[in-house]
Amino acid sequence: MLLLDTNIVYRWLMALPIPSPVAQRIRSEGAMVSILSPWEMLIKHQIGKLDLPTLDVAGDIAAQGFNLLAIKPEHLLALIELPKLHRDPFDRLLLAQAKAEGATVVSTDRIFGEYLSNAWVV
Repeated sequence: MLLLDTNIVYRWLMALPIPSPVAQRIRSEGAMVSILSPWEMLIKHQIGKLDLPTLDVAGDIAAQGFNLLAIKPEHLLALIELPKLHRDPFDRLLLAQAKAEGATVVSTDRIFGEYLSNAWVV
């Protein structure tokens, strides 16, 4: 099961380049997107750091066939167990979700590989 980091989701929605093996695996296996990703994108859009085609980011994600993953109590428990390698709250909760769900997180952020052995850093 794949869990996409916000940077991968954004690239997918904006039709920006994604390495071919990544795109193929997403298409063949499907993927989940944390509810954190549309939240993070909207916050960045509001402060002028990110362009979005629409403000219905969650709807756009669902229209791509991705399942939205809610934040569950077990994700918060997994968050407590993560080492403090960096301070980005979105990344940390996404990593905790991947850990609790047994999912492979897909990201371009190298630090993800330091948190989870099954992170796929592209």
